[in-house]
Amino acid sequence: MPVAILTIPLDVDTARIYTTASTEDQKKMRLLFSLWLRELDKPQTSLPKLMDELSEKAQARGLTAEIVESILNAR
Repeated sequence: MPVAILTIPLDVDTARIYTTASTEDQKKMRLLFSLWLRELDKPQTSLPKLMDELSEKAQARGLTAEIVESILNAR
């Protein structure tokens, strides 16, 4: 597959992590970034639908509004 070179502005800490990583780790990061971007290119679920799905899963696992409230107030 052909390769294209991109220049992407990053915060200093993120850039340092990448530039100081081993060649193998940099390759893994590029692969993960490529996969992530490809996911963004797929048709997206609407935010309200995604929030509903997450809410349903959380409720199915026993997360209640009271638990969420206590977690939010703990900070």
